Amino acid sequence: MTLAYEPGATPVHRLDPRSKLLVQVAFVAAAFVYTTPRGLLALTALVGGILAVARTSPLGSLWEFRFALPVVVVAPLLEGATLGSPWFVVADAVGPALASYRVVLVLLLTAAYVRTTPVRESRAAIQRTVPGKAGQFLGMGAAFVFRFLPVLQDDVARIRDAQRARLGTERSIVDRIRLLTVAALNRAFERADRLALALQARCFAWNPTLPELRFGYRDGPALALAAGLLVVALNGAI
Repeated sequence: MTLAYEPGATPVHRLDPRSKLLVQVAFVAAAFVYTTPRGLLALTALVGGILAVARTSPLGSLWEFRFALPVVVVAPLLEGATLGSPWFVVADAVGPALASYRVVLVLLLTAAYVRTTPVRESRAAIQRTVPGKAGQFLGMGAAFVFRFLPVLQDDVARIRDAQRARLGTERSIVDRIRLLTVAALNRAFERADRLALALQARCFAWNPTLPELRFGYRDGPALALAAGLLVVALNGAI
């Protein structure tokens, strides 16, 4: 299972990518303003509804972010830990825990976007929203990230399988992390070199012909949701 676009006919698939990006931005703004349990509960319900409409599994999406989740979990634990008795202060960990949970919600919403949006449409949405070379650069960067992140994830999985097959699991965890990191970076640099050569060979264009984007009646609820989230975020920030 890899976090990548999957063709489908859900209502979220049919939305204009600009509507989905606007919902993403508005949601992040609201999530950073409302970090109270009640606010996060409302945002959780919203994310759950979007995932259900997009037919995206929450558990499967969390599994895709399994390498980032330890950082999210460790942060509140470190904040609450003390060097002496009582060794752990729950009150100090509550704030970071709520902030970490907010990050999880953003990751789940991002998973729903990636699952329902082709890479070319994401690039077109960015380039037509941000004018000039900056938009082209951002659109190209987003396209590269969406296309090659799953490839790099597969590389890391293959490296780990190879280590297990060679009894690498009997090494210390420090050695395993070092070997995995070095091998993954080498593989990433190799892919970057091959990508650069392929772009030169195919006369890479900064401004190719991108798919036509058009807002439709289906985008109305998404735009209304984004506007509502932005209003709520501004109201909470003031």
